[in-house]
Amino acid sequence: MLRLVRSQELAAGQIATQFPISQQAVSQHLQVLHRAGLVAERREGTRRLYVLQPDALAPVRALLDDLWPDALDRLKRIVEQDKRSRS
Repeated sequence: MLRLVRSQELAAGQIATQFPISQQAVSQHLQVLHRAGLVAERREGTRRLYVLQPDALAPVRALLDDLWPDALDRLKRIVEQDKRSRS
């Protein structure tokens, strides 16, 4: 859903057509994303339009940037250990 609304505002119905779940389920997911601050919601008549709030992802990106080197180091050790055990 975030990919769909990252560069353009879309109505919930438009988003729902991209998923094999009910429109009601998509609306519930969008409400969770909205409450989390990941998407902005705007009403236009009876439609609700959603667009990504990219700044809201900054803390997640910072966390992943912090964790990524450690994860790569662990993966490297596992691969090297597996390579030694096969030799």
